[in-house]
Amino acid sequence: MNHTMAAFSMTKTITAIAVLQLVEKQVITLDDKVSRYVKHPYNSDITIGQLLNHTSGIPNPIPLKWVHLAKDDDIFNEDAALALVLRENPKSNCAPGIKYQYSNIGYWLLGKIIEAATGQQYREYVKQNIFQPLKLGPAEIDFKINEPSNHAKGYLAKCSFLNLFKSFVTKREVWGEYEGRWLHIKDVYLNGPAFGGVIGSAKAFSRILQNLLSDESILIGENAKQLLYEPGRTDSGRRIPMTSGWHIGDLNGLRYFYKEGGGAGFHSEMRIYPSAGLASVIMTGRTSFNSRNELSRIDLNFIM
Repeated sequence: MNHTMAAFSMTKTITAIAVLQLVEKQVITLDDKVSRYVKHPYNSDITIGQLLNHTSGIPNPIPLKWVHLAKDDDIFNEDAALALVLRENPKSNCAPGIKYQYSNIGYWLLGKIIEAATGQQYREYVKQNIFQPLKLGPAEIDFKINEPSNHAKGYLAKCSFLNLFKSFVTKREVWGEYEGRWLHIKDVYLNGPAFGGVIGSAKAFSRILQNLLSDESILIGENAKQLLYEPGRTDSGRRIPMTSGWHIGDLNGLRYFYKEGGGAGFHSEMRIYPSAGLASVIMTGRTSFNSRNELSRIDLNFIM
C-alpha cells in the first residue's frame, strides 16, 4: 500500500481538481475558450469545460509511445513533445459539444492552461495546492520517482496480446528483461504530466479521496465539489457517462465515480461513493490487470 507506482490516467482527476480550484478562485471559468490560454490547431470555440468532460472533439490517438525513460527526464522537453503530437494529430473528430469522446490530448492541454493561468509549472501547482495541503510528501506522491527502493517494478505478461504486438505500440527502449512469465518494463514518465504523470502510493491516493469525502474539504469547496460529481452534457443536453474528472459507474444500484489508469507496467483504479461516504483504491504492477472486476468484488463487501 505504501509502494509508489505510476498512476497514469488517475492523474486526470487530480488535474480536474486543480482546474476547479482555479474556477473557485475566479482565475478561470469553464466557459473560457482554450485558445485564450493555449495555442492549438482545433476548433477555436472549444472551452475548458469541454476539455474536462471530454466533449471537445479533440482526437485520442494511442498514447503508449508518449513516454520517456525516467533516467532521461532531465533532458526531456515537454513543450516540444506536445507540439509534435499536435502537428501529427491536427484534426478534430467532431465539432465541440456534439458528443463524448475521451482524449488524452485534451487533458494535456488542461495542464498547459493551468500553467498559463497561474504562471507556475503544472507539476509545481499540483504539489503546492493538492499534495502539500494534505501533508503528502514527495516520497509518497509526486511526478517523479524519489525513493527508487520504494518504487514497485512494472510488468507485462509474457503470454499476452500486448506483449505479442508490443513493438507496434511501445518503444523498444522501455523493454527490460524477462523474469519468468513476465517482461519487466523500465521506469518511464509520461510526456504529458497532466494526463497521466502522477507517481504515488495507494495510501497517498486514499488520503486525497478521504479529503474529498470530508464535510469540509481543504482541496475544493462545495460548489467545485458539485461540479466534480455533476454528469456532463452535450450541447443538445444529452447526459454523458463522465463528470469533470470522473467516469460514472454503478455497483448494485449505488452510483460511484471512478478513474482508471493503465500503461507501461502498471494498472490502477480509484473510486469514490459520495452517498455512502466510501472510497477505494487499487494499484498493481501489472499492465493487463482487471481493476474493474477486482475492485467491484472488494467493494461489494462494504456497500451491501
